[in-house]
Amino acid sequence: MKHLFLPLILLPLAATGQERTDSIAEYAIAKDSVQCVETVITPMAYHESLYPRLDTLLTDSLLQYTQLGLMVWDLTDDSLLYQHNARQLMRPASTMKLLTAITALDRLGAYHRYNTSLYYKGTITRGQLTGDLICVGGMDPMFDKGDMKALAKAVRQLGITSVHGKIICDNSMKDQDKWGEGWCWDDKNPTLSPLLVEGSPMFSNALIQELKAAGVTTTGVTATSGKLPAGATLICTRWHGIDDVLIQMMKESDNLYAEATYYQVAASSGHRPATARDAQRIEVELLERAGLDGDVYRLADGSGLSLYNYLSAEAEVMILRYAWQRPNIYNHLLATLPVAGIDGTLKKRMTDDEAARGNVTAKTGTVTGISSLAGYLTAPDGHRLVFAVINQGIRHASDGRQFQNRLCHILCTSH
Repeated sequence: MKHLFLPLILLPLAATGQERTDSIAEYAIAKDSVQCVETVITPMAYHESLYPRLDTLLTDSLLQYTQLGLMVWDLTDDSLLYQHNARQLMRPASTMKLLTAITALDRLGAYHRYNTSLYYKGTITRGQLTGDLICVGGMDPMFDKGDMKALAKAVRQLGITSVHGKIICDNSMKDQDKWGEGWCWDDKNPTLSPLLVEGSPMFSNALIQELKAAGVTTTGVTATSGKLPAGATLICTRWHGIDDVLIQMMKESDNLYAEATYYQVAASSGHRPATARDAQRIEVELLERAGLDGDVYRLADGSGLSLYNYLSAEAEVMILRYAWQRPNIYNHLLATLPVAGIDGTLKKRMTDDEAARGNVTAKTGTVTGISSLAGYLTAPDGHRLVFAVINQGIRHASDGRQFQNRLCHILCTSH
């Protein structure tokens, strides 16, 4: 198992004259953990002004009654720039989606598809299907009414004008849990079903309606749960690619899209039905490849809705670093992240900050008591930085957002 070790040194706290334990030294990383460039810490004007400016954040009155986890890493030099309580376990909120997305791209690849398929089993005589239609769900959160119309059209194109049998819904991709572990009952929680149409699990009802609209009689047809029988014939498969799913998942912080991706990862284990534990085991493996101790963290879901998720600013930085070191992951991930002042959940943030607007690309996170932000930016010296900040125990999410905006401004400017 690989670990990161943080050497600690004493630095003066510029704003108060007090001393605090902190570190700007490089991490000692196990040689076999990841491929790294040699770390060289060169004094620069940007760095010399950066540390005292970041120290001013620690005097914010917000921290008198809330907790802060913060880490900033120089990707170009592969060195630690700044940290405060970086290893404290905190609830990540929707920055949990970073782990989900990076694990999915690492495990499944950039060409992965979310499939929904329709089969039939029986005989077709003079337009009548004597047998069943079987819907096999792959938990595609983008499956919509247009896709449903395409399934019904494909049935009609086989010459079928009536169905005498059942509609069998195969949800065996995942377990029967409809909600994630540790979700609040009064949240707007998505339903975790492998067969979805525009986010609704009422798949068979929607199919029957579209079959009727396509001219296929379904009188007496009933819907039931089951599995795809041997010898069934494929009628049609509708799919959406991982890039399209991740854009909605990350830009708009869509929880259903995140959970669908989480269960794609789980299903890649080969287990049927797949479970959250399958996804968690795969995520722990990624954390360890990123140089972390996977046993330290608590992983509960893919979206960050759960009260049981616990990560740290260090963990988020290291998985973002892991992605950056792998262009096949980073290039796809970067395109999905909200851009400050431009789009997604950062569209209305840092709009008047010329240095941060269009520069900061990061995932936001907000649940009751938590505000978080983690992502990438380019410093004034041209170096690429990765950062993670978690504000925990706050009453108003806006306080956390303002704190994070200040952090980004400091990182994006030289004075």
